[in-house]
Amino acid sequence: MQMKSFPVKEKESDIQTTICEYLALRGYFFWRSNNVPAFDVKRAVFRAFPKFAIKGLPDIQIVSKGGFCTFLEVKRKGGYQSPEQKEFQKKCEKVGARYFVVRSVDEVIKLGL
Repeated sequence: MQMKSFPVKEKESDIQTTICEYLALRGYFFWRSNNVPAFDVKRAVFRAFPKFAIKGLPDIQIVSKGGFCTFLEVKRKGGYQSPEQKEFQKKCEKVGARYFVVRSVDEVIKLGL
């Protein structure tokens, strides 16, 4: 009897980790953001976002020489941006920052990073 195979979905966190490891090896100044409110265990609720926190912040921010910013929003295959992420992208592009939706470290390499 032949076993039926099921596609394995790669987690976004795994893709993010791989991209961050690549950027670290290349010596980039970058950080990874987790844009999810913290959970307060004692009260069993999510904490409110701090005042002026930005919704839709991309997963990875890179600062290059001269203060030039590149933002990477990581999505797995079939993933899509939230309305807040699309709005953040528009604001980045309006001020001349680079913003990319990437699905693999290979796509990051193709961007010249």
